[in-house]
Amino acid sequence: MRRVFPRHRRFERAMNIDELAAIARRRLPNFVYEYIEGGSDDEVSLANNRAIFERYRFTPRTLTDVSQRSLTCQVLGREIAMPLIIAPTGFNGMITRDGDMKLARMAAKWRIPFTLSNASTTALEEIATFTESWNWMQIYFYRDRDYVEKLMARCEAAGFDTLVITTDSAIYGNREWDARNYTRPLVLDWYNKLHTLTRPGWIKDVLYPNGVPTFQNLGDLLPPGETSVQGAAAAIGRHLMPSLSWAEMRWLRQRWPGKLLIKGILSVEEARQASAEGIDGIVLSNHGGRQLDSSVSPMELVAEVRAAVGDAMTLLLDGGFRRGSDALKARLLGADAVMLGRATLYGLGAGGEPGVDHALRLLHAELDRDLGLLGCSKLEELDDSLMREAR
Repeated sequence: MRRVFPRHRRFERAMNIDELAAIARRRLPNFVYEYIEGGSDDEVSLANNRAIFERYRFTPRTLTDVSQRSLTCQVLGREIAMPLIIAPTGFNGMITRDGDMKLARMAAKWRIPFTLSNASTTALEEIATFTESWNWMQIYFYRDRDYVEKLMARCEAAGFDTLVITTDSAIYGNREWDARNYTRPLVLDWYNKLHTLTRPGWIKDVLYPNGVPTFQNLGDLLPPGETSVQGAAAAIGRHLMPSLSWAEMRWLRQRWPGKLLIKGILSVEEARQASAEGIDGIVLSNHGGRQLDSSVSPMELVAEVRAAVGDAMTLLLDGGFRRGSDALKARLLGADAVMLGRATLYGLGAGGEPGVDHALRLLHAELDRDLGLLGCSKLEELDDSLMREAR
């Protein structure tokens, strides 16, 4: 069925996440929107992340009482309002001023976790002021262990109790769409310079009066003068750790007293290893299709990983979630909850903080409606009799 996208720019009229994406595209400079949207190489992983949902079909029950419904669920021993978590995404200050803070505020409103990216433009201490929300911190493991240890100390002092370690970015993926926007590293080509001038609202919001946003959680990792989004990108790449192994995960587990998640696993064997090492949970992820191209979708591994690690380990995944029905399919396969990357960024780009609110409202409504249409009143009633894989 052909999708009809809105011609208007009013985010509050968007009926789904795809329509929010279309509105965001009209509001943002080309290079910013492509940073949100693009994948690596031929974008096979990116396309498969969405196509995979069509493989699963519901087999609902109808003669059940679904007049009272609840979307609450348990993640890492705590109750959240629905099985959604805002994933870590970097450079959000380039989408809108204080983008990370706007995402965190909406996560607090909807009572779901927010994950602050290591490459954020808001200090983790500012995010921690939202004590009513459950905030997580994502970090990369850099060559400089002293920096990693200092960052963990900052997280602990600020009250963060959950770390998310990204392991699939020790080497940058090949993002050709990004390279095409620049004449040389970090210098936009003339098309993108001129296109940016057609977005005066974005210029006023993001660049005026202080210029390009700066990274706030990279500290001593960056040399003086390289804290801007443009200046830090190359510096970050130099500090990533290609030799990353289980030794670093054990080091983290020994030093971090809170919950520890590994994000980027796409191997049943590594999932078992994470469980054996005392890791609290894993996030099945192909980095939104931005790292190794032609990798499997996390959805293809959920059931097998759940069978391998058992029910005690928290199992999350990301990759292409746009509908409440997508998240329910992941739950039916064995996931505890799903992480949202682009879905909430489309809301952020389309309408700032109210746009994120609208995105989460759409997803909540879809989850609630589809749960009832499946014949269930709560998530715990979902079982494998309610879905089959199309042949």
